[in-house]
Amino acid sequence: MSVKKKPLVVVTRKLPDSIETRMRELFDAKLNLDDTPMTSEQIAEAVRTADVLVPTVTDEISEEVLKQPDCKLRLIANFGNGVDNIDVAAAHARGITVTNTPKVLTEDTADMTMALILAVPRRMIEGASILTEGKHWAGWSPTWMLGHRIGGKRLGIVGMGRIGQAVARRARAFGLQIHYHNRRPVAPQIAEELGATYWESLDQMLARMDIISVNCPHTPATYHLLSARRLKLIRKDAYIVNTARGGVIDEDTMIKLIESGEIGGAGLDVYEHEPLVNPKLVRLGKAGKVTLLPHMGSATIEGRVDMGEKVIINIRTFLDNHKPPDRVLPSML
Repeated sequence: MSVKKKPLVVVTRKLPDSIETRMRELFDAKLNLDDTPMTSEQIAEAVRTADVLVPTVTDEISEEVLKQPDCKLRLIANFGNGVDNIDVAAAHARGITVTNTPKVLTEDTADMTMALILAVPRRMIEGASILTEGKHWAGWSPTWMLGHRIGGKRLGIVGMGRIGQAVARRARAFGLQIHYHNRRPVAPQIAEELGATYWESLDQMLARMDIISVNCPHTPATYHLLSARRLKLIRKDAYIVNTARGGVIDEDTMIKLIESGEIGGAGLDVYEHEPLVNPKLVRLGKAGKVTLLPHMGSATIEGRVDMGEKVIINIRTFLDNHKPPDRVLPSML
């Protein structure tokens, strides 16, 4: 009796041990044990040889890679919520299915967003560095390291999807007034629960908020959604928090406005040219004007395991000739 050959699954980065072990049990899984990012040539080779590719949000799967004449790939099971690293239209045109891992990172990302909403006005990182970097601290003083309270302030959420709503629930518990801009208003019961005010005009909302939280996905339509023109509408004492994608904000203009005092500051977990971070942002961080994190929004053990389990479910469902539960179509972007 012939033994059915397992499908070749190429994984571009190291995943949690439990996920890698299960993949080895189920598939002919080629793992990346030392977690060295794959080169474009290595990804192209994987597309030519693998049945399934499991990339992460830092791996660019372009049309050029997918249109190779000897492309064998049948499924791109993205280890990530966003798919802006994949040319979904090109994959669809080649008959390659694309999936992602939605709904598992909502709470983790919202936690980190709330942490930045607290950290920036209260100068938490700047204050902590006084002790950890050996700077002189003379002790408590009535006027030392004064920040701003967040209770009673207006929070403007750009993108009121699952993460935006989770941020709103946390922020409301801290006494923030919730405002939001979205393609369409949320359901009335959700708006009532959150006490949320809807702004059809993003421009109008930006001009009135104390804190702006960017929580929308990165798509062609949201690239530089916070453009140079819109950034100039933001109040001088307001703060920007971004845990979505760096490309949603015109980073160069934001830097100039913070440097000149036209925007109060920012808390950033993502960057336009990630993993490169603009040196000007680093200087602003050292000056206490911005709080910078290295894309940690979804970095929990539980979240990564949940993502991996979704990847496995998507692969198994696809290989069983069913539609994967987390299939991504061009019309959805």
